[in-house]
Amino acid sequence: MLELFPKIEAATEAICQQWPHSAKVGIVLGTGLNGIADSLGLDVVLPFESIPHFPSSTALGHSGKLHCGSFQGLNILTMQGRTHYYEGAKLADVTLPVRVMKSLGVETLILTNASGGLNPQYAQGDIVVVEDHIDMLPDNPLRGINDDRLGTRFPDMSQPYDFELVDQALAIARNSGFIAHRGVYAAMPGPNYETRGEIRFIRKLGADVVGMSTVPEAIVAAHSGLRTLALSTVTNECKPYVATTTDGEEVVSVAASAEAKVKKIIFGVLEAESQKQ
Repeated sequence: MLELFPKIEAATEAICQQWPHSAKVGIVLGTGLNGIADSLGLDVVLPFESIPHFPSSTALGHSGKLHCGSFQGLNILTMQGRTHYYEGAKLADVTLPVRVMKSLGVETLILTNASGGLNPQYAQGDIVVVEDHIDMLPDNPLRGINDDRLGTRFPDMSQPYDFELVDQALAIARNSGFIAHRGVYAAMPGPNYETRGEIRFIRKLGADVVGMSTVPEAIVAAHSGLRTLALSTVTNECKPYVATTTDGEEVVSVAASAEAKVKKIIFGVLEAESQKQ
């Protein structure tokens, strides 16, 4: 971890040269949600490749751009896409953008993803507000000698997702007339989707949805002292006793069809955060 600090400084400086402001909220948009960043109408758009040490995004439905600007007087940073463990980078590098957001002043982080629904009560297009997670990745972004400038050696993970933000997100969904569940997210390394045996196993562990992202970012957010909200779109139903196939294009399509729901929650949270200023 000791090598991270100069990378964070270099990336922060490069962003500040294009957008010389601090931010309060950071957003990571997952599969099929690129349009939310466009609808925010932020001032500056930077490809990940133009920011030193930012990992590139090769995943389906991830544009790989950082949007910087103000929404209702609230300065925010929004990532169109992310990098995943399965793309080959170390998790310390995958999560570097979260640390850069912290360096730029971010206090609240909103994570989004597409997931497979393990809970039989969930349907395609439902939104899950993540209240906890199960980490099944073979690496940890905090592995290595700790840099006390970035966070404590042993961060507490009893509440990685802010309960107040969870309740707020559920209330926004309820008041907007659509279904949102409170659930547990399991992170798998990917890139292959889960077998039926794995689905049964992960469900028995207590997970409601399964995906390939989010958890490393939530760990780094906890290490950095950020309030975190995670929203998961159920793009496919994982049926442990039926050999149903999962297709990447369909995942992107379903995620995009539920974009309006995710947008409603994100905009509601941003409006609440702007009123605190």
